[in-house]
Amino acid sequence: MTKPLIALALFATLAAKTTVAQQSPPQKELLLWQKLDATVHEEDRKLDGVLGVAILDLSTGHKLLLNADEVLPTASSIKIAILAELYRQAQQGKLKLTDLYTLQSSDLVGGSGIANALTPGVTRLTLRDVAALMISVSDNSATNIIIDRVGMDNVNALLDTLNLSRIRLRRKMMDLKAASEGRENVASPREMMLLLEALYRGNVLNKPLTDDFFNLLSIHKESYIPRELPEDLRVANKPGELEGVRNDSGIVFTGSRPYVISVMTTYLHHERDGGDAIVRISNAAYQMFDRLSRASSYGRVVSPHDSSVP
Repeated sequence: MTKPLIALALFATLAAKTTVAQQSPPQKELLLWQKLDATVHEEDRKLDGVLGVAILDLSTGHKLLLNADEVLPTASSIKIAILAELYRQAQQGKLKLTDLYTLQSSDLVGGSGIANALTPGVTRLTLRDVAALMISVSDNSATNIIIDRVGMDNVNALLDTLNLSRIRLRRKMMDLKAASEGRENVASPREMMLLLEALYRGNVLNKPLTDDFFNLLSIHKESYIPRELPEDLRVANKPGELEGVRNDSGIVFTGSRPYVISVMTTYLHHERDGGDAIVRISNAAYQMFDRLSRASSYGRVVSPHDSSVP
């Protein structure tokens, strides 16, 4: 076999390991996807702002995309990428998640939340603890500590290895000067979806670190994707908010049909409208995937205590 053919075969083998080929859903499922698509387009029509959506069925690879390649501000959703690089460096042995960090007065910035209540020079946290503050309460001081530890360039280098050029970490949290100069943290809904898929499929981290990554991302937080979903449903997500911007991206672990959902909004006339749109789209997606998870290929759901079986 020639070298080009060997390289092509190797590429094909690697590709087979790292992705699930998109399958055309059965006609009955396709009708449900069409209804979800109609709901998403109706939300887009009603929203006074710009809406981008990317939804991926992790079981079949089928996608729903709306304005999915538009580059939009991420706000705190960029912290998914920062967390991924922290865990990758732990896997590479460059750091340990149990390494201790002593909080300094110079670390404190606006939007710090809990960090402002801690005692600088005394409070010691593991890097995993700092990351937990970054994810659970979106603490900006904690986020900047992690950015300094892993390096902004390294976060972007990780994204480059995944061919995610539209996701960029360009500034630390609360760096208003950088933001005013146009150095905004950005992403597209499609690439946020692809980042989460790569992490889910173990293409970034080994299994123990992948599991712990999603355990941390699943910590309960005030956010849009799970707002109207069952309380016991596992949702690994990170929302983001800025003036005129509302976002949320994550994975919803719905039985046998887990899915990725990324909804990003910007140019909002009323920020609450953007958040409400995310909640409604998330709810509609869950209603579909929950039924697909529990139903037969004919759409029949048999509950454990179903007394209607003739």
